[in-house]
Amino acid sequence: MDEEMTRLRAAAVEWAAGGAEAQRGATVTRELVSESGLRRFVLVEGLSDQVALETLAARHGRDLAAEGICVVPLGGATSIGRFLALLGPQGLDVALAGLCDAGEEAFFRRALDRAGLGSPRARGGLERLGFYVCVADLEDELIRSLGAATVQRVVEEQGELRAFRTLQKQPAHRGRAVELQLRRFMGSLGGRKARYARSLVEALDPAHVPEPLERLLGHI
Repeated sequence: MDEEMTRLRAAAVEWAAGGAEAQRGATVTRELVSESGLRRFVLVEGLSDQVALETLAARHGRDLAAEGICVVPLGGATSIGRFLALLGPQGLDVALAGLCDAGEEAFFRRALDRAGLGSPRARGGLERLGFYVCVADLEDELIRSLGAATVQRVVEEQGELRAFRTLQKQPAHRGRAVELQLRRFMGSLGGRKARYARSLVEALDPAHVPEPLERLLGHI
């Protein structure tokens, strides 16, 4: 099932990207949607969001792929309209849910409206459609939930505390709140956000899971 969902995710991304391979992506997506037992697509902005959601699900003893849930990273919020058009009521008409950053909330609301999923005018309307908002983003949510001291311990366990201390000394970051420094550090190297998404979610106290992540998992 994991292999099927991986193929489905890749095909949906290929289809939404357009270009020469879009038709092949469309064909594979349609086939796998009908054959894989898919129940829902969950649309998230990036790979780190996917990793965080799947890691949290595993901590709850859930296997999203086995449940027929395919988590798809959009590669940026601006792609949401294309995915909604292809996978939503005007396309394959599959159940959808999602996660976005606060800065993209209005963009997501407009895209959902255009796709015929509803007309959410506020955050509550988004949540009723199964879409949840991180303030300001997932890294910020995780850092606030864990606390700066715990996050720095995780950075140390990853063997990167020295690199983080170097960033703290840079003129652009010196004197800023440590939470902001940590957030910048997570995004300062390719692949780092996804790696820390897993380790930070694994370090969470079950009583202090970021609300958008917890509510999305509960919804799906």
